[in-house]
Amino acid sequence: MKIRSFKVGIISILIVLLASIPFITHEGELFVVASDEVAEVTEGLSLEEKLDQLLDNPVLDRSIVGVSVRNAETGEEIYANDGDIMLHPASNMKILTAAAALEILGPDYQFKTEIWTDGNPRSRVLQGNLYLKGKGDPTLLKEDFDEIAQQLKDKGIMKINGNLIADDSWYDDVRLSQDLNWSDEPFYTGAQVSALNLSPNADYDTGTVIVEVTAADKAGEKAKVNLEPYTNTVNIVNKTETVAAGQSKSISIEREHGSNNIIIKGKMPLDGSMSRSWVSVWEPSYYAADVFKQSLEEHGIDFLGRSKVERGVTPDDADLLVTHTSMPLSEVLVPFMKLSNNGHGEMLTKEMGQVVHGEGSWDKGLEVLEDVAVNFGVDGKSILLRDGSGMSHKTYIPASELSRFLYEIQDEAWYEHFEYSLPVAGESERFVGGTLRNRMTSEPTKGNVFAKTGSLTSVNTLSGYVLTVEGEKLIFSILNNNYISGSVTPIQDAIVTELAKHTFEE
Repeated sequence: MKIRSFKVGIISILIVLLASIPFITHEGELFVVASDEVAEVTEGLSLEEKLDQLLDNPVLDRSIVGVSVRNAETGEEIYANDGDIMLHPASNMKILTAAAALEILGPDYQFKTEIWTDGNPRSRVLQGNLYLKGKGDPTLLKEDFDEIAQQLKDKGIMKINGNLIADDSWYDDVRLSQDLNWSDEPFYTGAQVSALNLSPNADYDTGTVIVEVTAADKAGEKAKVNLEPYTNTVNIVNKTETVAAGQSKSISIEREHGSNNIIIKGKMPLDGSMSRSWVSVWEPSYYAADVFKQSLEEHGIDFLGRSKVERGVTPDDADLLVTHTSMPLSEVLVPFMKLSNNGHGEMLTKEMGQVVHGEGSWDKGLEVLEDVAVNFGVDGKSILLRDGSGMSHKTYIPASELSRFLYEIQDEAWYEHFEYSLPVAGESERFVGGTLRNRMTSEPTKGNVFAKTGSLTSVNTLSGYVLTVEGEKLIFSILNNNYISGSVTPIQDAIVTELAKHTFEE
């Protein structure tokens, strides 16, 4: 599904009439305005009868809904509806990826970015190449390159008589997972995966650049375009026009498939608000190296002659100059899970393949993921894993297996980091509520639901934990598949709300 950031302006009457239409956040997950389309369940019914009643909804006709609810203390499955049917999890796949990363890499694991040279590191003029070696850091920013540049300057290096080599050999050179739709790859949700990557800001959407479009100084001129961070690796094709104040805005920002041409079209009124889009970059290793070169030059370190930026591999006899380490994995998981960051899911998958099998590939990473899932009680014959983010329409897992996994991991020493990374219902702070910040915003669910959302075309999922009014903890997995109209999110929220209201009989 092609997912883009946008703003919706609409009069209040239409908001009421269209309350069930899903809106799309920058995080790529769906949320809905409060809706009255789900009727109240009949009081006095058992939990099973209440959930069956909620699932007896015309919106779900001709679709499949896998639901599993477990007692978090005993693991007993207390409710199931098609819980054994293999379904697409969408971004609920990230539950397996995050837990596997904690199990294999550990919460204190840090990613490295290294600077090497094959020249003389003790000379103010470095006679040789400078190697920027990426080792899978999904949180690398322009500010990190600035710090590295300053460290090189502190070592006395002022000029480089050689090339800048981007070394991304820590992972393989397969940039896109095998099931990613070609129409997704220009957008941040389908960004390319490389061991050397860069994010434009602290949301850490790796391999993307932020494109900002604002009005020119007068009508008739092309709109102004700003890149964050600035990079020479993309080519802006500006086909916009600034128009008189009060006219409609119609700006589109899209990278041309298979290239770094970013096409910007449409009209921007003089009083129009900024249009902003996170656009993926074709071949992110060059992008990272280009921005790093800018940081070097901004710190007074110049390249001599006809220096070039190239891809290559660091020689075995090169000298290490600087090592930059990332935040620990436990902190990386916060933007990964709460903002549903697809790039992180794929980089973590390849990292596990590299650490366990010495090969940073999807094949080896997915082997690790499946092994971890099976070790935590998932039936290996019931799952098919194709990527680490959940973008694939060929990944399958039953709701009952996912809820079983969520039960089994609770005793692990790293579990608190996993639970902390989950979005929290109704909490407005982005890095707390995440993709659940606009859902289940009142008692008894607000602040008491810790769960991962997921959405693809015809797929909407929600799995995690809920605290009941009695303080009991329940595990749930709701996998909606094969629906083509309407919104299933209110039904999911109603199910979780009933779980939160549930009281166990003595």
